[in-house]
Amino acid sequence: MSNAISAQSGNYLEFWSEYHLCTLTTLRPNGRPHVVPVGVTVDAAAGVARVITRKSSRKVANILASGGEARVAVCQVDGGRWATLEGIAEVCTDEAVVEDAVARYGKRYGRTPAPDPERVVILISVERALGQTLGARPQAGQAAA
Repeated sequence: MSNAISAQSGNYLEFWSEYHLCTLTTLRPNGRPHVVPVGVTVDAAAGVARVITRKSSRKVANILASGGEARVAVCQVDGGRWATLEGIAEVCTDEAVVEDAVARYGKRYGRTPAPDPERVVILISVERALGQTLGARPQAGQAAA
């Protein structure tokens, strides 16, 4: 399978390196969507997006309830620019993988979260990348569309 992220333009990849709050959508066991704000890091070469969180979170429970792998989407918006990554998520508790995800988060968001023994990482194997990342970035004081 081709890497859906690497196949995107340089603008698309750059957009995923900028500081933006994102959303993660998982499905509850009853099928209803659960959408929450998260920080996301993207590894284009590996075709993976990462979300760090606590193992007691609803998003983790939703992934685990579907047998440990679940279809999810992460999205970010900045004015008229937007990007969505869709894929299969799994929860990883491996300490080295979690530490790597925390380091990647620190690089993108400019701060490293405090240690948390409850921390896990949601690894998303990206199957589809969508978006429109060309165009001007909103100026300070302008409302995002």
